[in-house]
Amino acid sequence: MAEKEHILVVEDEAHLATGIKYNLDAEGYRVTTVGDGQSALAVLEENIDDVDLVILDLMLPGMSGYAVCEALRARDRDLPVMILSARTLAEDRARGFDVGANQYLTKPFDLDEFLSRVRNLLAFHSARGEENEEEPNRITVLQFGEAAVNFDTFEVTVGDRPARMTQLEMSLLRYFAENEGRVIPRNELLENVWGLPGNLQTRAPDQFISRLRKAFESNPAQPKHFLTIRDAGYRFIAEPDED
Repeated sequence: MAEKEHILVVEDEAHLATGIKYNLDAEGYRVTTVGDGQSALAVLEENIDDVDLVILDLMLPGMSGYAVCEALRARDRDLPVMILSARTLAEDRARGFDVGANQYLTKPFDLDEFLSRVRNLLAFHSARGEENEEEPNRITVLQFGEAAVNFDTFEVTVGDRPARMTQLEMSLLRYFAENEGRVIPRNELLENVWGLPGNLQTRAPDQFISRLRKAFESNPAQPKHFLTIRDAGYRFIAEPDED
């Protein structure tokens, strides 16, 4: 029998942690709950390879969820993280993605949507791991315009300046690089970069493409590399025709 997928829930509200664990248990997952960031990092330090998904609150005692996610990303770039928070401002979401979260769901949340996101994240990252094993020669270095990107080391420079990129930004950039020249529909990006259902209504692709333009385009208002194709999707051109 296949081993149950292991989910670490980091939530200081005991009643909410109990409810989340109950519903995840009912779905057949193996669940560990902790109430603070230091305990979460201790679990991950003991055996990070045994955890398949982290569900992370932001307002934790002693150490914020942002700090936990940053510390986790310093050890593992690929372990999926879903932030579950009562904070609803755009800057909170942006900061969550900046520290490396894969998804951000606000409280109170719909249980069916929560479970759907859990299933999609686990399936997406499992499939991504299998693809990486099957395709050892996938793109690792990208050069375009004034940019040089190393996807293995996360080193990025634009001109002579280093640039700091989040995991999601790097994943999106890599997907564009591996599909250069092709018009990529929004639903394909949601499914293959975010691990979300393609029909989900979200502006995440637009926001992240805007961030890539600010990082790499000489004039973000008139992009040459990251193009929006109206009513069709997006297109990446490494060496645009100057004409």
